[in-house]
Amino acid sequence: MNKLVFRAVVATVFLSIILASCKQKKDIVLNNADILHNNQDELTQLIIYDVFSPPVAARIYAYTSLASYEALRYMQPGNPSLAEQMHGFGKMPVPDTSKNYNYVLAATEAFFTVAKKVTFSVDSLKAYYQDLLERFHESLEDSVYARSVDFGDSIAGAVLRRFAVDNYLKSRGKPKFLGSMEDGKWRPTPPDYLDGVEYCWNTMMPFVIDSCSQFPGNGPPKFSRDTTSEFFRMVKDVYNVNKNLTQEQTTIARFWDDNPFVIEHSGHLMFGNKKITPGGHWMGIAAIACKKTHADEVKIAKTYALTAVALFDAFVSCWDIKYKTNYVRPVTIINESIEKTWTPLLQTPPFPEYTSGHSTITGAAATVLTHLYGDDFAFTDTSDLRYIGMQRDFNSFLQAADECSLSRLYGGIHYRLSVLEGGELGRKIGDFIVKRVKEN
Repeated sequence: MNKLVFRAVVATVFLSIILASCKQKKDIVLNNADILHNNQDELTQLIIYDVFSPPVAARIYAYTSLASYEALRYMQPGNPSLAEQMHGFGKMPVPDTSKNYNYVLAATEAFFTVAKKVTFSVDSLKAYYQDLLERFHESLEDSVYARSVDFGDSIAGAVLRRFAVDNYLKSRGKPKFLGSMEDGKWRPTPPDYLDGVEYCWNTMMPFVIDSCSQFPGNGPPKFSRDTTSEFFRMVKDVYNVNKNLTQEQTTIARFWDDNPFVIEHSGHLMFGNKKITPGGHWMGIAAIACKKTHADEVKIAKTYALTAVALFDAFVSCWDIKYKTNYVRPVTIINESIEKTWTPLLQTPPFPEYTSGHSTITGAAATVLTHLYGDDFAFTDTSDLRYIGMQRDFNSFLQAADECSLSRLYGGIHYRLSVLEGGELGRKIGDFIVKRVKEN
């Protein structure tokens, strides 16, 4: 073979490789459902890494998920804006319907543009996000890609305008909340005696409920050291349950712990153990519902958005009650009046007892998910599997919520009354959201 022929063959082969590579890029198929789920999962990993408190984590989920839905809803005609039905948003941007968009790309751009503003360690998202954008770019015409990104940015901008005035910044930098030494009032609890978390969360602008005090609750029993009083019987119930925990009750307590930062003690050593937040657990259950039903893209985005909003509003309502009642935790009274060295199975969270936050937010989320996927929805909850190696089976979302509520009694950190009334409060909030926000 002479040199000219050899060069021609090499050039032909090289050109074929280039053309095949170009064709391969243009034939890339992105699984839309997987992208939406992976976006949420990446955010959850960041929330765990940055150790956001449960109320703040719910705020992050709500803004990012709403941004995603507002960009994606145009993928199917007739899906109304959710944000426009909520407090503080106003009119949302609309696309030019005479032109083509990739609405999953727009939703992804909106989601991560908001996420970068509401989180800290954004570098941990960067590699995933950039890789995803490159894959979109390789599979779309340049004009469609640019137009979709621009639309996502406009949605993010509208969401972030509300984010900037929701009173979060006013809640930062306030004095520590150390409770009260008055009988029956919350004070920092062992072993770390941390100050109260997010004690002015009731000043946050809710998304759907009318105010933080719309659902005030019944209030806890009056404090009393009389061993025959309702209060003391309630304390003894926590003590007796924890002294006689079954293996199943212990498993339930640990499965639903969801403490984002447990401080472990070993002799003179202390170390933090990061885990999923309570809200993150229910966002995981929302993902399970979507995947089991093979929900389409809009249903996925709507599920995440409504679940996150329910979590956020439940925190606003519950935290209003918590810091108004400023109710004492079981460990404080048990150590003072029953057994000095008693410790609960779970580490007591640093905020007042009544009413149970876990019970409230799970009641709200379960009510929304029941509305979206039905009452008899059996599922295996694997949300915590990668963190604690546990999974559990449930016949419905509300059954899971009820078990979650009782887990706080088994864990020794809540009274039975508080978990029951917290669950009831959450269901009222979830029901209000379902009735107020129209989906079609």
